[in-house]
Amino acid sequence: MAVSRVPQLAIVLAIAGLAPALPGLTPLVAQAPAARDYPIRPVPLADVRILDDFWRPKIDVNRSVTIPHIMRENEITGRVDNFLKAAHRVDGEYKGHRYDDTDIYKVIEAASYSLAAHADAALDKKLDDLIAVVAAAQEPDGYLYAARTADASHPAPGAGPERWSWLHTSHELYNQGHLYEAAVAHFQATGKRTLLNVAIKSADLVCRTFGPQGRIDVPGHEEVELALVKLWRATGERRYLDQAKFFLDQRGRPHNPPLHRFEPGDRFAMYNDLAYRQDQTPVTEQLQAVGHAVRATYLYSGMTDAAVLTGDEAFGRAATAIWQDVTAKRIYLTGGLGSVGGTEAFGADYALPNRAYAETCASIGGMLWYHRMFLRDGDASYYDTFERTLYNGYLSGVSIAGDTFFYQNPLVSNGSLQRSAYFDVACCPANLARLMAQLPGLVYAQRDNELFVNLFIGSETAVRAGGAAVKLAQSTRYPWDGRVTIHVDPERPIDLTLSVRVPGWARGQAMPTDLYRFAKTASDASPSLTVNGARQSLTLEKGYARLRRKWQKGDVVELTLSMPVRRVLAHEGVAEDRGKAAIERGPIVYCLEAADNGGRVADASLPLDAPLDHHFDRTLLGGVEVVTARSGDRQLVAVPYYAWNNRGKGEMAVWIPY
Repeated sequence: MAVSRVPQLAIVLAIAGLAPALPGLTPLVAQAPAARDYPIRPVPLADVRILDDFWRPKIDVNRSVTIPHIMRENEITGRVDNFLKAAHRVDGEYKGHRYDDTDIYKVIEAASYSLAAHADAALDKKLDDLIAVVAAAQEPDGYLYAARTADASHPAPGAGPERWSWLHTSHELYNQGHLYEAAVAHFQATGKRTLLNVAIKSADLVCRTFGPQGRIDVPGHEEVELALVKLWRATGERRYLDQAKFFLDQRGRPHNPPLHRFEPGDRFAMYNDLAYRQDQTPVTEQLQAVGHAVRATYLYSGMTDAAVLTGDEAFGRAATAIWQDVTAKRIYLTGGLGSVGGTEAFGADYALPNRAYAETCASIGGMLWYHRMFLRDGDASYYDTFERTLYNGYLSGVSIAGDTFFYQNPLVSNGSLQRSAYFDVACCPANLARLMAQLPGLVYAQRDNELFVNLFIGSETAVRAGGAAVKLAQSTRYPWDGRVTIHVDPERPIDLTLSVRVPGWARGQAMPTDLYRFAKTASDASPSLTVNGARQSLTLEKGYARLRRKWQKGDVVELTLSMPVRRVLAHEGVAEDRGKAAIERGPIVYCLEAADNGGRVADASLPLDAPLDHHFDRTLLGGVEVVTARSGDRQLVAVPYYAWNNRGKGEMAVWIPY
């Protein structure tokens, strides 16, 4: 079991009830709940050891390849030097985009989560050095924005002529948000306050600048809202939570001073569109997902935080309505979000073209939000959507080798697409890395004497429930096999509830809504559950099988989920998918890739009643379950969507004409 170095302040705050578990992105260490908080708490990532044959190698690659790769690219592309220029230690003009600071912050966050689970002295020293560079760029009053400080008379394009003057496009507060998230993660992982002090100084400036008696404005790219909540948790300073709610309350209302408007044809003219940045109406009145998808999902996470932590149920009702809208009309089968390429935005109802933009960051933002919704309500539907994204639209964003990435995740390709080592706009790689590093903290959760098993990943953890220590251990070949064994070992006999998620796909439900459905379900075997070999009645509550009993050391739970290969149909409103069907097995969405199908798939078709076979190929794509079928005289081979484009360019299709 990984041992976390718990900072003294975190212990004090936990005792005082001021540092509860972090929602969405999970805590590193166990913390006590505040008076008003999420009723369900994630089991901290430092308390979970991943042993899984599917995820353990991916987490190792993230630690040993992806994070170092991103750090090198940040150096090569001048992102680190920008801070040195802001500190006036290196000459030259700011290079890149005004939001490039966040590529540094997010990789610090990812590396911090990695350190919490895996000690690495060299990485620890690397972070110390990088944080020193960041701190040197901060101005005396706390302002930290290299795009301006490097040369205040010639700030980067879009930054605006003065501080905060073009907040709708400058990303100043967006940058601060990722700084705060990184600072909290680093503090919890190492006990060091070096970056936390920088974040506090910045946040205090933000609180002095914005508010009822100050500037009434909102960030053009949401992120600082959820980050201020994390900073409140780490410090116990209530003003940070209040500041987060202020930004949420002011969205959709008149700004003071009024927004700068760009002329038609200007490169920043899209920022004139209030809906693009979810600023068209107060957030409590927003019932549909609109605008830039990443901005939107970060906003919805902040709204969910505000609903729970401040007791303002208007935020909660709006978040619920928007989630229902997204899952009914705006999410891809892979979990991808955002169908409009030019603005990276949600489209009209059922506008889900397969050339999908589906930015990787939007999938990640969605997952952060779904996790919060689960912690609020304890409904498996949120985790079903989380899992669909995790195994498909999220995982497709990074290569098996861990050093090339997709920014967009389409469901069809003419063969021209290929992952890149990095991007001019490089938000996605570090976002991928920070989520992968947190995965151990997304497996289990707890509500008093109820323990949730949310993801089926070979792992071990230990929690306290009913005044006793309880060990849980999962073993499984999921997602290739539906058999899951859970060992329950309390230190003494104890009454508690073990709630095991039974995925929607295992219950004949492709999605919690009617956006996608299985073509055939009648012959599927029902899920089964046993305790010490005795079959249990499978009565589900909010998608969970709840086992309430006195648990003894050595008790064994076995969940069996049938995994037939199935065809999936889209709602008739999704025009491009009429007459087509996708292939799924368990949580995995499949695709046809040219490499397995004679160099072409654009002309492929597959009748709905065609027999589908599957087998595991340990030599292919790191080991995957392969689906095969015959269509006339042609043999078709389908591989997991997440693994496509790891063998070079080629045609690809998820939706296949039938």
